[in-house]
Amino acid sequence: MNAHTENASSVTATSVDIKRILQMIPHRYPMLMVDRVVDMQLDQSAVGIKNVSINEPFFQGHFPSEPVMPGVLVVEAMAQTACVLVVSTFGSDSEGKLVYFMSIDGVRFRRPVVPGDRLELHVQKIQSRANVWKFSGKAMVDGKVAAEATFAAMIRDR
Repeated sequence: MNAHTENASSVTATSVDIKRILQMIPHRYPMLMVDRVVDMQLDQSAVGIKNVSINEPFFQGHFPSEPVMPGVLVVEAMAQTACVLVVSTFGSDSEGKLVYFMSIDGVRFRRPVVPGDRLELHVQKIQSRANVWKFSGKAMVDGKVAAEATFAAMIRDR
């Protein structure tokens, strides 16, 4: 992770690659839904990247003649991006902890996500109290909203 500090309240991590993501969160294939996290402002926001490939296992059944990424996995990808933001904010003390959904509200699916799409997962912290964080998220493809949601999660030890 590349990071620089301008002052104590403004820390930006420019990028988290897949090797680092694998150290930070417990998700693994086939449930790992984020390839990179970019444009991260610690304790505030981040953008995750998911390169959607026809090789994804869910396309075998969703749907064989018209492959569409399941909406619940798009929301999961937003949540995993938020998880990387939380772990980055807290540092190594939070690595390996589990993040559980507490609520998902206002979910809207605007367009299908298909093989070949580059899914940009924009997450913004709304609030955090102790181990509970609330986010707004937008999944974008080619500058257009594919899905959006507000979600809360709890960070817990394994």
